[in-house]
Amino acid sequence: MSEIIMGHAHRRGRTWVTYLVEHSVYAHGRTLKATEANAVEGLALVGVRAAVTLTPVTPELEMLRAADDTRQQALRAAVYSLALRRTTLRDIALATRAPAWLVKQLLAEQTEQDDAQPPAESATTVEGAE
Repeated sequence: MSEIIMGHAHRRGRTWVTYLVEHSVYAHGRTLKATEANAVEGLALVGVRAAVTLTPVTPELEMLRAADDTRQQALRAAVYSLALRRTTLRDIALATRAPAWLVKQLLAEQTEQDDAQPPAESATTVEGAE
């Protein structure tokens, strides 16, 4: 099973349901794990051997994911801003309430991005030229 099929699981009453469109396979279960297992069995019935990874989808989970994304962007901005002010790693971690390993990771990502971008050309203007 080297292929992984991604799908969305929706809550219907007390069960999770999914429909894998590309293979026309429906699956359900009381837990996400059971729903994934049923989807694998359904795929096997149509001759597809693959692992299944389901992402649960509800309006509340979508709001939570959006909030997590917003927090991650704000954390990244705060870490970069404090680093530009030569704040120590430990103080950045304390100020942002983020683990030191995450602060290191964010700073490393920023360094990689800075290295990948070509230097900006400086624009010079000539006085009196129009």
